[in-house]
Formats: sequence, C-alpha cells, structure tokens
Amino acid sequence: MESRFRVLFLMVPFAVFGLSGCAATKNLLGIGDEETPPPEEIIEGQVIEPEVERREVREPEIDTENFEVGAFVGVMSIEDFGSDVVYGARLAYHLTDSLFVEGTLGQTEAGLTSFEVLSGGAPLISDSERTLTYYALNLGYNVLPGEGFVGEGRAYNTALYISGGLGATRFAGDDRFSINFGAGYRLLLTDSIALHLDFRDHLYDIDLFGEEKTVHNLEGTLGVTVFF
Repeated sequence: MESRFRVLFLMVPFAVFGLSGCAATKNLLGIGDEETPPPEEIIEGQVIEPEVERREVREPEIDTENFEVGAFVGVMSIEDFGSDVVYGARLAYHLTDSLFVEGTLGQTEAGLTSFEVLSGGAPLISDSERTLTYYALNLGYNVLPGEGFVGEGRAYNTALYISGGLGATRFAGDDRFSINFGAGYRLLLTDSIALHLDFRDHLYDIDLFGEEKTVHNLEGTLGVTVFF
C-alpha cells in the first residue's frame, strides 16, 4: 500500500511537467490560442468615389442648316490644250449626315495645242471658243467623317467624301454631255464656314482632230462654303 502512494506521488510531478511542456511548445511554434481579429464592419450602401480631376469639355456648335453655298478656285488640265486657272461656284443640299446633292458651275480657258504651236498655221478654234464652261449635278457621300487636330488644344470636324454625277460642257463652240467623279476633303472652320479641297475628273467626247475620242480634264480646287 505504501509503495502505491509513492508511485502516485512520483507520477504527479511528471504529469504537471508534461502539460507545461506542451504549452511551452505551442507558444514556441506559434500555435497558441490567439483570437482572430473580427472582420472590419462594412457599411451597407457605402460608395467609394474616385478622386478624378474632371476637365471642361466644349461641344462643337455645328450649324444645323442643310444648305451649303460657296466658291472655289484651282487648276484644270484640258487634254491637248494645256492647263489654266479654273474658278466657279458650288451649291449643296445635305439630305442626311452622310448623303448630299451638289451643283457646280466652273470656267477656265484653253491654251494652244502642240499641233498649233509646231505647225504655225491657222488655229483649230477661235479665241472665243477656247473658253470652257461646265455645269454638273452630283451626288456625294461622306465616307470618313472625323476630326482634324491643330496643335494640342484645337480640333476641327472633318469629312472625306466621294462624289460623281452628270452635266454639260461648253467648249470649242459646242455643248457636250459630260460626266465627272472625284473625291474631296471638308474641314469645318467654325459652326458655319467650311474649307474644301477637291480633285475631280471631267469626261466628254470630242472630235476636233478628225477622230472622236473621250478626253479627261483633271481638276484640283480649293474652296470655301457657308452653311445657311
């Protein structure tokens, strides 16, 4: 009986030491019973607004009128008769944002042909017949509307367009049926004033040299128009 009490007293210190050792080991390895911090409280309906510096945007005040009228000047090359200054007027009506109808009137002067210069003989046509006047009614389409930038702080509304149509050309004492086609670039300087750069080919049949042929009169012009 006495030996049993001795064994019991010897086991108690070992048990206490073992429990304290386990606790120390947990603390050493970082496996302690640390309390997890509670999640941050989220306020329902809270909106986080980004701090963005807003800039003032000025919208272009484009004139809403559909009519456009103006004048142009440039150079026309008359096949076999050299090149000279061409000038005229333009009137357009915009059916939609992309489609427009345009009427043009232009005039230029024809020079001497190489035959007249080399032969030194009588001219093929008189001086009054060398005035070329054309009328045309065209249908145009804005292919690439966009913006053109000048520097960093200025932008202009622009459009690249194509057009073509029918008309008449008075030249060498006769009126000739003609067709024309080409492309242009329009830049809106203000809400009602536009700058045009156009390239066009005028075609008609002529038989001044004994055999009828189709001639190509190439034209490049710069014009200014006003919306009203």
